[in-house]
Amino acid sequence: MSLRSILQRLNPKRIGNLFKSQEEIDLTSGSIGWPLFYLSLPIVVTNLLQTAYNLADTFWLGQHSKEALAAITFAFPMVFLLISLGLGLTVAGSVLVAQHIGADEEEEATYAASQTMTFALIMSIVLGGLGFFVVEDALRLLGVGPDVLPLATGYMEVVSLGLFMMFGFFVFISLMRGYGDTITPMLVMLGTVVVNIALDPFLIFGWWVFPELGVTGAAVATVFSRALAMVVGLYIMFEGSRGVQIRLRDMWPDLAYLRRLFRIGAPASVEGTGRALSINLLLVVVATFPQAVEAAFGVGIRVFSVIFLPAIAVGRGVETLAGQNIGASKEDRAARTSAFAAKVMFVVLSGAAVVVWFAAPDIMRVFNDDPAVVSVGTDFLRIVAPTFGFTGVMRAYSGGFRGAGKTLIAAAIAIFTLGIVRLPVAWTAVMELDFGTTGLFASFVVSNILGAVIAFAWYRRGTWRGADLTDDPTAQVSPSGMEDEAAVDD
Repeated sequence: MSLRSILQRLNPKRIGNLFKSQEEIDLTSGSIGWPLFYLSLPIVVTNLLQTAYNLADTFWLGQHSKEALAAITFAFPMVFLLISLGLGLTVAGSVLVAQHIGADEEEEATYAASQTMTFALIMSIVLGGLGFFVVEDALRLLGVGPDVLPLATGYMEVVSLGLFMMFGFFVFISLMRGYGDTITPMLVMLGTVVVNIALDPFLIFGWWVFPELGVTGAAVATVFSRALAMVVGLYIMFEGSRGVQIRLRDMWPDLAYLRRLFRIGAPASVEGTGRALSINLLLVVVATFPQAVEAAFGVGIRVFSVIFLPAIAVGRGVETLAGQNIGASKEDRAARTSAFAAKVMFVVLSGAAVVVWFAAPDIMRVFNDDPAVVSVGTDFLRIVAPTFGFTGVMRAYSGGFRGAGKTLIAAAIAIFTLGIVRLPVAWTAVMELDFGTTGLFASFVVSNILGAVIAFAWYRRGTWRGADLTDDPTAQVSPSGMEDEAAVDD
């Protein structure tokens, strides 16, 4: 069966009445809840499947050894850091595609998508090469012990070499989301996650004809699966039968357009990098504790990544809805979208917090049954759980800022929350006041609450209004006959 026939069978319109294609949903009129649901639900599933990569690694490596589990506790934030340095371009591409689609400018959306893919792949190759050579020194600076350092380094070296494959698929997800199609990426992700989960035990433990690679085997499985996802994603976009399209003639590097992408995307990269750096620097504090605490902290962060999936997904849905409505000159509807999403996420994640509080010991035992790890991890989950709802509020309003092209505001909130609040609170509580793990975990509580309050207050100020990016003077489209847009200042 050809790839084309498989994709035809996976057409969003064939999935049933639960999902609809972008053409069947009007994001700029009617109710807000229903379009947001249709956008966000597939993103939740996609992010859940994406997190399954890490959870599968965490589960299998937890069965391998405590050292292997501690290794990925340090490796995962490093992966996030490398990705965050370049993902601002994908945010810029998503916002531009959304606003051009909202303004009914298909050709401009195509050009934006093509240029985004080009520059994202170039940047990922550069970052991957850099990461390969510096990762061991970076991990050593974080205080990784001699038993864990070789394992974490091996994992990161494989990921660095395959970074461009991971980027290719991330760009595909972002561009399709900007168009309003969140179903196709979900379906592609489903297939590749199955491949990753199937490969993990064979490569980690050396089952059948495979060598026992341990932590490195988990990295190989992940990179191979991402490579499959990138190939399928590129095929879909070049074919152009669903969602956004890219064209080879539009992919020749346009430095003027790169400046536009950089202006919008740089703050988003700063936001992502700030998040990643805060986690990596927090590991300096974590490294002062016994190995059981390191392992428990790593599992707790993975659990949070699952719990916050709805908030992240709704934030991305708000980004698309707000972007298309601002492109259609409907700013009040964009504002209502953010407010609605914030309320829903506060309620949903507060409900999830109750479940996590009671189930914390059982959740920890899924990944590691060491009594010390379970005890510390249970405390971590129970201390932070009451503030889950506040994280949902912050994510919803940050999505509204990004959709309006105000990525600098979203970045400022993230950096303040994580770098100026969480990290100093953790350092002071642990290193100066000797509050132990309680002080470390309390830093999450303080930062989550302050982040929500700041995001809400800033959005209510309304400084995000008047941010229509479709009037950008550098927004020329394909040189294949389309004329440049009129030069209009922001």
